[in-house]
Amino acid sequence: MSGSTYTIVELVGSSEKSWEDAAKTAVETASGTLRDLRVAEVVKLDLTVEKGKVRHYRARVNLSFKYEKPKKK
Repeated sequence: MSGSTYTIVELVGSSEKSWEDAAKTAVETASGTLRDLRVAEVVKLDLTVEKGKVRHYRARVNLSFKYEKPKKK
């Protein structure tokens, strides 16, 4: 039986629409350079405020992806 190892990165996505859209932005942007994404965990939500109005929703996301062993030369 073989096990697997995963790397976890912390990302912050932002959106003018919603926290859900902010989390989606973080994951979809990361998918452009990271492979084999597995689990995204939203760990914190916050917003930016300007002149008394909500400007951006932000989602802090821990994203895991499968660790690949370096190839032997």
